[in-house]
Amino acid sequence: MKSVNPLLALAWLAVLLASLPKIVLQEAFRIPLSADLQAGMTLTLAVLCLALTFVWRAVRPLRLFLGLMAVLTLTEWLVYARLGRLPVYAVWLEHSSFSVSLLAQQSLRLMVTLVIIGILFLVKKRASAFFLAKGELSAPVEPVRWLGAGPGERWNRFGRNFTFYISLGTLVFLVLAGRPALETAVQAMVLLPAVLLAAALNAFNEEMTYKASFLSVLEEPAGKQQALWLMAAFFGLGHYYGVPYGVIGVLMAGFLGWLLGKSMLETRGLFWAWFIHFWQDVLIFSFMAMGSIRPGGS
Repeated sequence: MKSVNPLLALAWLAVLLASLPKIVLQEAFRIPLSADLQAGMTLTLAVLCLALTFVWRAVRPLRLFLGLMAVLTLTEWLVYARLGRLPVYAVWLEHSSFSVSLLAQQSLRLMVTLVIIGILFLVKKRASAFFLAKGELSAPVEPVRWLGAGPGERWNRFGRNFTFYISLGTLVFLVLAGRPALETAVQAMVLLPAVLLAAALNAFNEEMTYKASFLSVLEEPAGKQQALWLMAAFFGLGHYYGVPYGVIGVLMAGFLGWLLGKSMLETRGLFWAWFIHFWQDVLIFSFMAMGSIRPGGS
C-alpha cells in the first residue's frame, strides 16, 4: 500500500478547508458566514498550518504557500471589508455611473494584487520566477488529446484558437441568457473604454493573484501537476457563489483555472492566461454594461 505524502496531504487540506466550510455551512445548515468570520476562519487555518512547517520537517517546503495564503486572506479582508467600506470608497462603489462603480471595484482588486506582487518579489527576487513575464508565446503544449492539443501543438496556435472558441461559447451563453436589444447594445458603446480597462485589470488581477502566485510557490515542493490541480481547486471552489452558481460554476472555473495555469507553466509567463481571460471579461463586462442601461436612456 502506497504511503500518504504528508506534504501533499497538508496542501490539499489547506486548499479544501479554505473554501468548503463556508459552502457546507451555508448550503447544508443555512448558516450564513459574514466576510469577517470567513476571513477569520481562513486566516486561522493558514496560520495553524504554517505553524506546522516550523515543527514538522516533512511539510517545511509548504511554508511559502501557506504564508502566501495567510497574507492573501488578510490583505483581501483589509482591502474589501475595511477600505472598501470607507465612506469615500462606498460612494464610488455604489455610484450610479456604471463606469465609476466598475473601475472602483477593480481598483480594490488591484491593491490586493500589488501587495501579492510585492511579497513575491521579496521571496522570489525575479518577476519571471512568479510568471510576471510575457513568456515564450510559441512554447510547446503538453498534449491533451480531449482538448485537441496533440503532439507538436504550440501555444501561439492553441492559445489563439482556444480564445476564439471559448469566447464564442461565452457570447452565445450571454446572448441566450440576456437577449439584449440592439438599441441597448448601441447605447452601451459609450461604456466600451471602461469595459476594456476593467477587463484588462480584472484579467491581470485574477491571473496574478490566484494562479501565478500559487503556482510559483507550489511548483517546486508539490510538482507541476499537483501544483496545477491545487491551484485549480482553490480557484474553482472560490467561484461556488459566482456566475454560474454552484457545482457547475466550480467545474467551469476550475477547468479554466487549470488550463490557464497550464499555459503559465508551459510558457513560463502570463500572456496567454491574461489574453484568454481578458476576452472573456470583455464579453461579460459588456453585457453588464448593457444591463446598466435604463430603458429609453443611459
